Amino acid sequence: MQFKEIVGQENIKQQLIQTVAENRISHAQLFLSSDGSGALALAIAYAQYINCLDKQADDSCGVCSSCRKYERYIHPDLHFSYPFFASKDVKTAVDVLEEWRSMLLADAYFDMDIWRSKLSAENKQANINIAECHDIIKKLSYKAFEAETKVLIMWLPEYLDKEGNSLLKIIEEPPQNTLFILVANNQEQILSTLLSRTQIVKIPKLSHATVEHYLMDGHGLSENQATEYSFLADGNLIEAKSLVANTHNDNADKFAEWLRMGYGNRVLDLTAFVEQAATWGRENQKNFLKYGISFLRECSLLLSGADDLVKLPVRALETAKKLSTHVLDLNMADAIISELEKAHYHIERNANPKILFLDVSLQLVKIIKFKTFPKGTQHIYN
Repeated sequence: MQFKEIVGQENIKQQLIQTVAENRISHAQLFLSSDGSGALALAIAYAQYINCLDKQADDSCGVCSSCRKYERYIHPDLHFSYPFFASKDVKTAVDVLEEWRSMLLADAYFDMDIWRSKLSAENKQANINIAECHDIIKKLSYKAFEAETKVLIMWLPEYLDKEGNSLLKIIEEPPQNTLFILVANNQEQILSTLLSRTQIVKIPKLSHATVEHYLMDGHGLSENQATEYSFLADGNLIEAKSLVANTHNDNADKFAEWLRMGYGNRVLDLTAFVEQAATWGRENQKNFLKYGISFLRECSLLLSGADDLVKLPVRALETAKKLSTHVLDLNMADAIISELEKAHYHIERNANPKILFLDVSLQLVKIIKFKTFPKGTQHIYN
């Protein structure tokens, strides 16, 4: 993978290239980012650039023997470690390496939920176990086969339990020309002993503008639709791609109209809405609820007088201002957000969508029309 294939993150790319040019590559680095920021892709592109046989000023060449093997993730001196579900047939990460390569070749932007869907998880918990740690030590103890630098990229070291302490010696005193790159989302969940031995590279979320341009250029979305999806994804390219793949509803208009139905206590319209929402499919239903949560949080900023912090696109912003002026107050917004979060939780767990949306619609009427804020209400969605 080359740097040019990665969306945005121009400053980080330049920073990584500079470390190679100045020969100051730290042997153990932690790429810390939120989901969908491209940290894993950056780690792979960085490793490819380090071992490229014909480095360019701003990227690897993409055509030398090393780059060609890196592009297919089959270079003998490129190793991966990642969470997996141990079983009698799966002892270490190598046992699901083909699935991992297939995932990367399809799209290097994915999260744990997507990775889990590619494996036989059953009821097991994913982790990076002691057998995997021993396998890492064994692989890295060998001399490099072809490249000048052996590279181990560990995705989500948060899944290392105390067994990860077995890696401390090899990380602190690695074999010659060995590079560790850990790619993580949550610094607090990483072993402190591991954390203290790495140089942290913080990778920011993608800007709304970057995601918006990607959606327009890469997926042919209109400016309005790209702006809405960018707002909803909030810098997460995985989420933005999911919206493109699964959402064909105008969530902004639909959600605003749903609020108006609740305010007007339009029971027949709400019933029709429930029937329609039940046919959308689970991903579209989740995206609709997620949009509503994000939209109402922006409305809360308006209601608090923090207009400068609002990131809604123009059309949605006009709607939010009208609703905040004539319909909502902070207590209402907070209560509705709570109901939507509960609904999103149950949709993910295959709740009956018709019962769920009917229940949330009734709660909407109580909150907006009758200013009744349910506390600890029991919901039965299944």
